[in-house]
Amino acid sequence: MSPIHDQTYRHYEGYREPPGKTWSVIAWAGIRNMLTKRAFLGLLIFAWVPFLVRAVQFYVAANYPQVAQIIAPNAATFRDFVSQQGTFAFFITIYVGAGLIASDRRANALQIYLSKPIRRVEYIGGKLATLLFFLLGVTLLPTLLLLLIQISFAANIDILRAHKFLPASILLATVIQSLVMSCTMLALSSLSNSPRYVAILYTGAIFFTTAMFGALAAITGGTRVAWVSIVSNVSQVTDAVFRQPPTYQSPWQISLIVILALLAISVSVLERRVKGVEVVS
Repeated sequence: MSPIHDQTYRHYEGYREPPGKTWSVIAWAGIRNMLTKRAFLGLLIFAWVPFLVRAVQFYVAANYPQVAQIIAPNAATFRDFVSQQGTFAFFITIYVGAGLIASDRRANALQIYLSKPIRRVEYIGGKLATLLFFLLGVTLLPTLLLLLIQISFAANIDILRAHKFLPASILLATVIQSLVMSCTMLALSSLSNSPRYVAILYTGAIFFTTAMFGALAAITGGTRVAWVSIVSNVSQVTDAVFRQPPTYQSPWQISLIVILALLAISVSVLERRVKGVEVVS
């Protein structure tokens, strides 16, 4: 009798992805998963409402000269919009980021991920790309679109002539803001297997450092200690990037150092916590 199934060896005839692309598979899987959630889609839509309001403002300023002196856009307008979008970025960071690594830890999926030809840096890069995709989607993308809308409504590039640094400032400010949120959240997510607990930790870190700054400012009678607050550090660096007067008395260089230290600590935590084998004591 002939065998039912020929089990002789055959060469693999499928397509082999080149090395180093694993992170993109993880990223797109995370993005597609989030886009299936209606509540999250509602949050994304709501995050674009300020964009529509600013677009109307730019239209009115371009078409009604009598009010242009009051509401005409400038560098400060774009700086304020980036700061305003930071509120939506905060909620998106919690919604998307809290479970990015914590959920894998709870399901013991890290062993599965890292037992395959997936490097730790690719796994972390994929998770980071997932969160950055949505954060830049509500900060960088609408701000750049506003700049294009202003140029279109005004039918000139006067705003770029007056503020040549504006495109680079928008890119740099939004990337710094998004990286601080993403790296901090991923580091916290790697510390627990409970997304809810991670969300509480992140919220606590933001509000505790802000409250500490408020208390110290009340005691000292100044804002030179703004560097103790995560939000204030991002604000100070954003002011410097957009060449605006600083919001606080603390030098922006100190805030930049604190941000870099926070990013370094986050990377160190991820390097220690993202492992294929979990040792339970």
